[in-house]
Amino acid sequence: MFGIENYLGFIAAAILLNLTPGSDTMYIITRSVSQGQKAGFYSVLGVTSGALIHTLLAALGLSVLLANSPIAFMIVKYIGASYLCYLGFKMLTSKNSNSIANSLSKDQHIASQKDVDSWQIYKQGVLTNVFNPKVALFFLAFFPQFIDASYAYGMLSFLILGLTFAVTGFIWCLCLALLASKFSEKLRRNPAIEVILNKISGVVFIGLGIRLLTEKGWRI
Repeated sequence: MFGIENYLGFIAAAILLNLTPGSDTMYIITRSVSQGQKAGFYSVLGVTSGALIHTLLAALGLSVLLANSPIAFMIVKYIGASYLCYLGFKMLTSKNSNSIANSLSKDQHIASQKDVDSWQIYKQGVLTNVFNPKVALFFLAFFPQFIDASYAYGMLSFLILGLTFAVTGFIWCLCLALLASKFSEKLRRNPAIEVILNKISGVVFIGLGIRLLTEKGWRI
């Protein structure tokens, strides 16, 4: 079907790979815990969109550049790591403080939680995924194993597999976001604790950036 071999096997492998914790998983959980369900949802949308962009780039052959050019790989890697560290630093140096948070009434705090910048969180999710070169290399190494080399429309096969991978990942990550936001809901009702959660999130983002910068191999 469309040049795809063992499609059910690919779906099973995709599910298992999505269940494996990685940088995207940590990003989504951290956003959900510190900022709630809405932030988690848009983080999932952003990460999923990033995966689709990687699929398109790989199908067009542009991701081969990363595989064959160490310089291009390092540039993208440094950009991705720097961006994660930037997000972490931004959260650590946020103007919010315990004293300010404690001065908010419960109604004011609930209202502030609704003012989550959806577009900003979505965009950050896209960028953190797109600027992870290991995702592109993983797609190039994994997808061809399920594509018939003699099929004339290999790009179509690649796109179908990428969409399948993105859908399975979206479902799993959405479940994670909902669970993480639900379990941390009571904590976020306390403004002081919410500030602490934001600071912890900042540390996690910086850690993800350092991990991306120093880690080697195919695992994402």
